[in-house]
Amino acid sequence: MLPADADGGSSGGSFSSSIQEKVFSKVLQSVVPDDYDIQKDAGMGEKRHQRKDKDRPPFSLTLMSGNFRKFVPRYVHTTPPPPNSAQVRDFEMEGYWGGESGVLMCVDNRVGVVFAFQHQLYRILTWTHPMHTYSAMAVFSFICLDPKLLAMLPLTTILLFVMVPAFITRHPPPPNTGVPQKGGKVEVYTAYGIPVAPPPEGKAMTEISKDIFQNLRDLQNIMGDFSEAHDQIIAAIGPPTNFSNERISSGIFQALFLMCCGMFVAARLVPWNLVFLVWGWCTIALLHPAVQEWLLSASDNGFAKGEKKKAVDRFRAWVDRDIVTDEIPEVREVEIFELQRHQRGSREWEPWMYMPNPYEPLSPARIAGHRPKGQRFLEDVRPPVGWEWWDQRWILDLASREWTVERCVTGVEVDEDKERWVYDVEEVEESDKDAPGGRRRAKRLGEWRRRRWVRTVVRKKLAH
Repeated sequence: MLPADADGGSSGGSFSSSIQEKVFSKVLQSVVPDDYDIQKDAGMGEKRHQRKDKDRPPFSLTLMSGNFRKFVPRYVHTTPPPPNSAQVRDFEMEGYWGGESGVLMCVDNRVGVVFAFQHQLYRILTWTHPMHTYSAMAVFSFICLDPKLLAMLPLTTILLFVMVPAFITRHPPPPNTGVPQKGGKVEVYTAYGIPVAPPPEGKAMTEISKDIFQNLRDLQNIMGDFSEAHDQIIAAIGPPTNFSNERISSGIFQALFLMCCGMFVAARLVPWNLVFLVWGWCTIALLHPAVQEWLLSASDNGFAKGEKKKAVDRFRAWVDRDIVTDEIPEVREVEIFELQRHQRGSREWEPWMYMPNPYEPLSPARIAGHRPKGQRFLEDVRPPVGWEWWDQRWILDLASREWTVERCVTGVEVDEDKERWVYDVEEVEESDKDAPGGRRRAKRLGEWRRRRWVRTVVRKKLAH
């Protein structure tokens, strides 16, 4: 029996809840960056109408701590008392304790199913109870031999682990005294008759503040196990597959590609039910304590290390012999346009800038009225990101007519002299006595002229 609260049981619960909320708030505040603005993040979240979670509440320390306190507090499940004191001791060992009116109560939590599954799976894999392991592998074998049975597994789980225990709670067995009845028959459990015990119920017990630390312990352990397993997997498969070593990663890529091609043909021919059956039994057999001791002794005498070293040496020899990664570097040609401006009434052209497009009369920038943008001097032009210069200087493109035709540039005039300028051309009306109406249309040079410079770049090789 738990001691009753002198104030009616409300002061302890509120005090415990306030302490928990303060603790969780302090922990969450310690992991949130100092420059994080919750209100700004909430406003940005409201503006993202395309997100599916736009109606979800924004991040809040108060809401986070409240939901966390709802997640980890324990529940009380009531069940009728067992008939004899020996069974009472068994129930107490399983976590039950005496409640009011002799009703037994068991403390559990919302995530107890996850922890119970984890612990039971660990017991099965480590052969803690061999009969449990054999039973689980028998079910696994039936599913492998007839995969259709997998459809009835959820229904069977509900029947055996939810419905049957609840029925037994409502209809508890009679006390087993071990004394035979008349006729020499021993009394056995019968499901007939009216229910004699209340159904199991779960009620939150937030006032038991000490139990929350047991849940926190389970959470921290499962998070630690997941983090450790994740780091080990990344450390094992990361370096061989991230192309830090071009030869090794290329060899693995080719091997996997050939295996994929083979599986396209052989996948339908493989008896997968037998494969999974043999794989499951072999895995469980390797986890047996006796087999683990044998494997550890084999690894200590160097047999496993020697075989592993031979396999790695064969793979590296194949990679060094057949994988070639010293390819010719990728080379491209980049262009820049030198732009000059002509002042009205002047014969001189003023150097303006170097820009990545020719700024022709029908370019979008000219039509929109934007001024040209670029570098003032040719020496300030930099190669594209990830590339570096291959040669030492820029070369003037002498094929001015070709690049104007390729870009469909109109309203210009190409100069065929050595400077290779491409001028803007404007149409104006001039007076001419011989022309009809005394005026004729003539062409004159416009405000801008440009020419093209090219230079070779090579893709930059990053050092490891």
